[in-house]
Amino acid sequence: MGFLNNKTKNAAAQAVNARSAEIEFLNSPSTRHVNDNAANVFSAFVFIIVFALVAVIGYLIAGAMNIWVLCIGFALATIAIFTVHIASQWERDVILRLGAFNRMAGPGPYFTIPFIEHVALKADLRTMLTGFSAEEILTSDLVPVNVDAAIFWMIWDAEKACMEVENYYDAVSMASQTALRDAIGRNSLSDVTVHRDKLDQELRDKIEEKTSPWGISIISVEIRDIVIPKELQNTMAAAAKAEREKDARIVLAEVEKDVAAMLHDATEIYRDDEIAFKLRQMHLVNQSLRESGGSLVVPSSYAEGFVEKATGATPPTQQ
Repeated sequence: MGFLNNKTKNAAAQAVNARSAEIEFLNSPSTRHVNDNAANVFSAFVFIIVFALVAVIGYLIAGAMNIWVLCIGFALATIAIFTVHIASQWERDVILRLGAFNRMAGPGPYFTIPFIEHVALKADLRTMLTGFSAEEILTSDLVPVNVDAAIFWMIWDAEKACMEVENYYDAVSMASQTALRDAIGRNSLSDVTVHRDKLDQELRDKIEEKTSPWGISIISVEIRDIVIPKELQNTMAAAAKAEREKDARIVLAEVEKDVAAMLHDATEIYRDDEIAFKLRQMHLVNQSLRESGGSLVVPSSYAEGFVEKATGATPPTQQ
């Protein structure tokens, strides 16, 4: 029995890890520093161009390619790659001068003072996606649930994102998980499963309250999946079925009450008007005959009774 319990727990843990890996696979790249490939390729291109130009000019001046020309070309090319930079359209580079913030640069090419200024951070201003999850969260009615969610956010102030937080990407992820746990703990299971829009807005406001000082704006938060333990799903299904049966019985009782009230009103009408009662009888007989396809012979005295009741006159006596 213990072996089966451990096996079940291991299977559940593997399922949780698989869900976490799946949602984290959708994450946008982490914080981008100065190791962007496009910038490296551009720096290599600048190095080659400057070195080639210096070598050609030195050869034309000295009349020969010597070690001094090569050294000067290498030195100037090295200085060039620390001077000329490039930023993509969606990037903003934070420039520090002697360790202090100086300016923002980009997009496109820009220049820095070698060995005095350096690029501290390349901030991506596009909308970013972060998937996060929380396992075994207790709702306000003490039901454990596993929740997967996704958050869409973007940087609106690259300077704050660089200066106010060490790693804004991880900070957003951790703030989201904390806010998710707090929000789930304050709501019941029915609120979490039914009112997802309200929960999404609550999470967005809570996360943005933390990330706004970092220059980060939260666009939206979306709950992707809510998983309830298997042993509770059967119980909740039985409770929901019983609730539906209760509602059906209540509706049936209300219908029977309305029908009884209408029959009572009809009884009062038939009691006061005998002709209406006879017309109802004829209608029922006609309906039954039409459905069965039969025929009925009605004596003339039956119709004379209607005339007597309608005019109030006595029928003529036969001589």
